[in-house]
Amino acid sequence: MDQLPPDVEEDDCLPDYRHLFCPDLLQGKVAFITGGGSGIGFRIAEIFMRHGCRTVIVSRSLPRVLMAAKKLTAATGQRCLPLSMDVRAPAAIMAAVDQALKEFGKIDILINCAAGNFLCPASALSFNAFKTVVEIDTIGTFNVSRVLYEKFFQDHGGVIVNITATLSLRGQVLQVHAGCAKAAVDAMTRHLAVEWGPQNIRVNSLAPGPISGTEGLRRLGGPQARLSKMVLESPLQRMGNKTEIAHSVLYLASPLASYVTGIVLVVDGGCWLTFPNDIKQLMNLESTSAKL
Repeated sequence: MDQLPPDVEEDDCLPDYRHLFCPDLLQGKVAFITGGGSGIGFRIAEIFMRHGCRTVIVSRSLPRVLMAAKKLTAATGQRCLPLSMDVRAPAAIMAAVDQALKEFGKIDILINCAAGNFLCPASALSFNAFKTVVEIDTIGTFNVSRVLYEKFFQDHGGVIVNITATLSLRGQVLQVHAGCAKAAVDAMTRHLAVEWGPQNIRVNSLAPGPISGTEGLRRLGGPQARLSKMVLESPLQRMGNKTEIAHSVLYLASPLASYVTGIVLVVDGGCWLTFPNDIKQLMNLESTSAKL
């Protein structure tokens, strides 16, 4: 049985870390990570930095990324630039990318991790709520990718990893907004991989399953008893953790995956194959943020 890598529930750095990849795997690289101030994005930034990478972490909340950057630099000794930015605002993205390029001189890797989600029946979903999720997840991913392409990747090459989801693989109640948005990102991944490949740009998606210690699990997982039962019935009979996702993103972003592009890597322990789509029980869950 594989040994589970360490993780912590909160948005804190790991107290102890054992390198499974060579420590200098991303030595000299610079990564631009949206949603890098918390959850999976935070852990991706940490694991990248523990492998020699300097990072730019961006979020709409400047206090969040300022605090995250302090933690990351203290734990890894690598430089981390925190920036406030809304992925829905192209002008703000351009300014942030310009600042990052001024600070580091280059950007090698883009991780599109910013996302918005909540549980809501399609019949109760406001028009604006659907639009908002698509704007953050789909349009935001395109916006940041497009700006990075224009300002650096077009002439220097690069790597893009889009964090998506397994929602659209079979359809799921209460998630039409997020499922559609993430399915569009996976399509975008394939289109950009084909179109930008000649410029030495690799583009891939990574779709996590239920991951402990994330806001997504807390908000979307439903009652703990129900979630625990479903996880135990999945092939690996457990939830994943943020470090496992970060290791998979590290692989896709590194030279180890130099001939990998246009794929959706599902990292969910096989959950999407077995999780019951219990419509009656899920429809009884309280809807949240449906009136965005």
